[in-house]
Amino acid sequence: MKLLFLYGMPATGKLTVARIVAKQTGYKLFHNHLVVDMLLSTFEFGSKPFRMLREEMWLSVMREACAAGVEGMIFTFAPEPTVSPDFAEQVARLVETQGGEVFFVRLTCAPDTLLSRLGNPSRAVGGKLTSAALFKELQSSGAFEDAHMPAPSLAIATDNVSPEEAAQQIFPYCLHLQEQN
Repeated sequence: MKLLFLYGMPATGKLTVARIVAKQTGYKLFHNHLVVDMLLSTFEFGSKPFRMLREEMWLSVMREACAAGVEGMIFTFAPEPTVSPDFAEQVARLVETQGGEVFFVRLTCAPDTLLSRLGNPSRAVGGKLTSAALFKELQSSGAFEDAHMPAPSLAIATDNVSPEEAAQQIFPYCLHLQEQN
């Protein structure tokens, strides 16, 4: 399996770009909020069962996708302190031991752009962070540090390009992966 691991702070465009790449490549889109939202129906964010089940479910889906022969998958991820520091390494190890490859893509944008995007109505519908005040509080506490992430193969500043242009920067890599099969 070929896994595109898109990561970055909230409102950098991960899901928007991932949807475009998925449409262009046929890769399956596994957005991290699918699991997060399901677990929030029962557990508090950051609680022990929430943390354990979230990572277990993310990894289980990836493991089963490898086993089922899924050609390509896109995973969106926002690093934060309730996730194990070695989570990205676990993902890479899991996929690579199954004969797959992982391509880490980091999305960024300027603070002003990020803050303006938090108010986008689509974020509220998706249950995502929408409060600039909460974002600033979380950021000042170090909640969005990505020091434990591997160096990205590609970094894209999404405030300088449209989502379609960002996807176009990723797409040639997907073609390369598909040609290897």
